[in-house]
Amino acid sequence: MSKSAVAKRYAIALFELARENDTLTTTRDDLTEIKAAWKQDADVQALFASPKLSLDKKKELIRTVFGSASPAVVNTIQLLVEKKRLHELPAIVDEFSALSNNAQGIAEATVYSTRALTDEERAHISSAFAQEVGKGSLNIHNEVDPSLIGGLRIQIGNRIYDNTLSSKLDRLKRNLIG
Repeated sequence: MSKSAVAKRYAIALFELARENDTLTTTRDDLTEIKAAWKQDADVQALFASPKLSLDKKKELIRTVFGSASPAVVNTIQLLVEKKRLHELPAIVDEFSALSNNAQGIAEATVYSTRALTDEERAHISSAFAQEVGKGSLNIHNEVDPSLIGGLRIQIGNRIYDNTLSSKLDRLKRNLIG
C-alpha cells in the first residue's frame, strides 16, 4: 500500500472517531501542534526510530510527551509506533486536516503580505474570499514577504489572487517592453 493510501486510511479512521465524539476542532489542533513539534526536532524522530528503545518505552514516552492531547490522538500515535508507521504522521495530519476542514466548510488559505496581518484583517479576508470559493470560512496562514512591496497575494487551493504592487509593476514592465 502506498504511503498516501496508508496516511489516508489512518486519517479517515481518526476523523470518523473525532466526528462521532464531536471533537474535530480539538483533534485537528492537537495533531497540528504534534506535527509541528515532530518536524522541528530530528532527535525526537531518531529516538522513535531507534531499535534500542523498546516498544513499551516508546508508548510510555508518547503518553508523557503528548499526554495533553486527546486520548484518540495519543492512541493513534501509539498505534503508529506499534505498526512502525510513525514516519507517516505528517501525512496523516495533512489528510485529517483536509477531511476536517471539508466537513466544517473551511478552506485553507495562505496570505502573503508585506507585514503580519491583524485579526481584523484576517477576518475581513476570510469573509470576502470564503464566499468566492464556496466555503463558510478560511483558515488563514500569513506569510510575510517584503518583496511584494505592497498589497496581498492569496492562495486558496490551486487558485491565486494576486493584487500585489510587485506583480502590477511586472505586468506594466512586460506591457511597456512588449
